[in-house]
Amino acid sequence: MPVITEPSALDALRRQDPELAEVILGETARQADGLQLIAAENFTSPAVLAALGSPLANKYAEGYPGARHHGGCEIVDVAERMAVERAKALFGAAHANVQAHSGSSAVLAAYAVLLRPGDTVLAMGLPSGGHLTHGSPANFSGRWFDFVPYGVDPESGLIDLDEVRALARAHRPKAIVCGSISYPRHIDYAAFREIADDVGAHLIADAAHPIGLVAGGAAPNPVPYADIVCATTHKVLRGPRGGMLLCGAELADRVDRAVFPFTQGGAQMHTIAAKAVAFGEASTPAFTGYAHQVVANARVLAAALEAEGFAVTTGGTDTHLVTVDPAPLGDGGSDGGGVDGRTARGRLASAGIVLDTCALPYGEGRGLRLGTAAVTTQGMGETEMARIAVLLSGVVRDAFDGRAVREEVRDLAGRFPPYPGG
Repeated sequence: MPVITEPSALDALRRQDPELAEVILGETARQADGLQLIAAENFTSPAVLAALGSPLANKYAEGYPGARHHGGCEIVDVAERMAVERAKALFGAAHANVQAHSGSSAVLAAYAVLLRPGDTVLAMGLPSGGHLTHGSPANFSGRWFDFVPYGVDPESGLIDLDEVRALARAHRPKAIVCGSISYPRHIDYAAFREIADDVGAHLIADAAHPIGLVAGGAAPNPVPYADIVCATTHKVLRGPRGGMLLCGAELADRVDRAVFPFTQGGAQMHTIAAKAVAFGEASTPAFTGYAHQVVANARVLAAALEAEGFAVTTGGTDTHLVTVDPAPLGDGGSDGGGVDGRTARGRLASAGIVLDTCALPYGEGRGLRLGTAAVTTQGMGETEMARIAVLLSGVVRDAFDGRAVREEVRDLAGRFPPYPGG
């Protein structure tokens, strides 16, 4: 069974609440028993899990190191300072705030620093891969600000920088957001900086997905170009679920005040300690090799999926992300249309292959969004990616026997356990 916590803690949970213990053990088994291809997920190290389950979870620590609203913070202050300094060194930032509870809360804080309700913001539209915090009417962003969406070129699937520039000049936004949840190519931060400067706008980089690749030197760093960089600490970065903000010294105090007390309460010290562990791990040569392998795996997977008949958006990937349209693979139902992303996801789930759907720019229905971070953490390489593409194709086409595929998936995952020896 994979390591999920200290044995004594798990034993205590079994004694105190066996019903909940079974839920945790069941989820642990599910993660180890299939192929986890959700682009936003990964397997943290046992060291990160240990920090998350530590007594630091008991400590209330509103405020910042040296200026807390509660006593007894001398030791947890050390953990937060460690996380801050490691993040600054890892990304070359003058300032880091590691208290954000999530990527979305980091974006909220960035908006609080640079915008006021009613301001105009230019960001990637949701159909092209924008996030909920980039102007969805169901989200605070779409209710508080006037978002103008930019998209991608309908032929190449790439960000149309000419359109971004034209929209910026036409609408004169207070801020421009660059970032996406399903755009598989590197973002040209220098070009976005030039456009922002041209119209006097702030530049916010939402780097939740590529920040782990940035840490490993496998993707461009937005820090030198953006006024504020928002990111998560999980995904490819392989830390605990949480957020962070990176900025220059001139915005440091405003960013900190925007996180606490403006948008959040007390810091989660166990999570901050786990972030420190992850930043330390990401500064090693081993993580650099991992990040580059994530990209190599994604490129092989994209090429193999295209060979199997999937329509791969942008023709490939530069990152851990692969987005595809499964429609060309065949019949999705009684209407005679191509298989839709939701149908494909359901078929794959029954075979133990877990992934997400995503919007398809200028397309109908939904596509599939895959990521290679978790399977790369497990030690899988290009050979396994090619085989996974064949399994995906056969299951989506409904051409493979589901039970046989499930057994092969289980065998493949068993040969690459997320926590060997656990």
